[in-house]
Amino acid sequence: MSAAQTHPTGPPASDRYDAVIVGGGHNGLVAAAYLARAGQSVLVLERLAGTGGAAVSTQAFAGTDARLSRYSYLVSLLPDKIVEDLKLDFAVRKRPVSSYTPVVRAGRPTGLLVGGEGTRDSFATLTGGDREYEAWQRFYGMTRRVAERVFPTLTEPLPDRGALRARVDDQEAWRTLFEEPIGAAVERTFQDDLVRGVVLTDALIGTFADAHDPSLIQNRCFLYHVIGGSTGDWDVPVGGMGALTDALAGAARAAGAEIRVLHEATRIDTDGTRAEVTVRSADAEHVIGARRVLVNASPQELSALLGEVPPAPAEGAQLKVNMLLTRLPKLRDRSVDPRSAFAGTFHVAEGYGQLADAYREAAAGRLPAAPPSEIYCHSLTDPSILGPGLAARGYHTLTLFGLHAPARLFAEDNEAARTALLDATLAQLDAHLEEPLADCLALDGDGRPCIEAKSPLDLERDLGLPGGHIFHGDLSFPYATGASDRWGVETAHANVLLCGAGAVRGGGVSGVPGHNAAMAALGH
Repeated sequence: MSAAQTHPTGPPASDRYDAVIVGGGHNGLVAAAYLARAGQSVLVLERLAGTGGAAVSTQAFAGTDARLSRYSYLVSLLPDKIVEDLKLDFAVRKRPVSSYTPVVRAGRPTGLLVGGEGTRDSFATLTGGDREYEAWQRFYGMTRRVAERVFPTLTEPLPDRGALRARVDDQEAWRTLFEEPIGAAVERTFQDDLVRGVVLTDALIGTFADAHDPSLIQNRCFLYHVIGGSTGDWDVPVGGMGALTDALAGAARAAGAEIRVLHEATRIDTDGTRAEVTVRSADAEHVIGARRVLVNASPQELSALLGEVPPAPAEGAQLKVNMLLTRLPKLRDRSVDPRSAFAGTFHVAEGYGQLADAYREAAAGRLPAAPPSEIYCHSLTDPSILGPGLAARGYHTLTLFGLHAPARLFAEDNEAARTALLDATLAQLDAHLEEPLADCLALDGDGRPCIEAKSPLDLERDLGLPGGHIFHGDLSFPYATGASDRWGVETAHANVLLCGAGAVRGGGVSGVPGHNAAMAALGH
């Protein structure tokens, strides 16, 4: 039974707490666990019927014994420190393959398989020599050295820009990642269009940008995608993403934190020393006093709760698709086993030129003709998310993340745009398969194909993500930009802290903003 099924819905036990946490997503639960373990009285308020936010596992298809990580899929940025500090019963598994990218060259289906002993040969077969492989090794050797130096700072007080630069201690790496558009380094380092595209994708997950955007929002996205765990590896959560948030909720409750679901915070009043949180439940409205309030929601929602002018609107730019298959589809590229191709990140229509074309089309207000996407098969690495019967019959889950799908494209007719984009995205995948993906889809208990798609507008409706933005807004470089930035969670009010993905060093399933808000609240 998941933690979400056991949280009480009745009124809080008290009308005053040391800390009230608004939002029971994974960052709010991290903060609750740390504060409660420090002896503080803590109340977590969650408007939905269960905790976890976007980091949940769900039986997405009626009558099927499969629990999918519905919104967030992989783990990279969660520090071991948080798992160890909170004594979480949670583990991840390494994927045996980093990525596979199919392509047609000279009329022949082929592809690039990265990971394992055959990586050099795969580069050579695709590109005709060793140059791109050696460039790849040098480039990702550089990012790994940066990761080893930057990732440990995420759970420390924010360094200033100069201190972080000194810690990186590599002028070329600093220029590549922090000063010039990442597209310049990609084009300078690699020659092959497909290789360039695979590198660039890490700069575009959840970020709508061109490779040469002068704002460097693509660089910030790229940085967080290559520093996780000091390695840049993206791992599979054993038991699904909900296993993490269930473990966090259990740790918070065990330490003494109260969690109340179906309780929506509607207002925060504060004088900087004491705060009051107005809370609405099904049958009443309460006012809860607190020394501090930690908000595990977007900056836009924080402003609304405080009655202040909100920041600039955020805009998500992705299509999320969940699927259950009766079998993995066969590939036109016969040189690779589907179990290897789908074991890592399966890139579709993500050549460098294709990514640029898709961005230009979407920026002009059109759905991309060849939508780029990447696919993950959780069940190949962790079959525990499937019931024994499904696993024995060879069933698998697929989750697809589509790029360059900004919310503006869905504003006029969300359902029609979502359907059109899903069809076009699957057509790009089918071009590399020997059989249509539709032939491999399982049927749910009502006889319907097991596939669901979510646009940015759907994510805004379901999860409260502003504009459907999975990071709550553009990511920030992990250094301080003002004198008041101690942990990157501070607001204009001394006793109100932001502990969601919109904090500095937020974004992704990391728990870092929750940890840092707890440290700030405890005066560390």
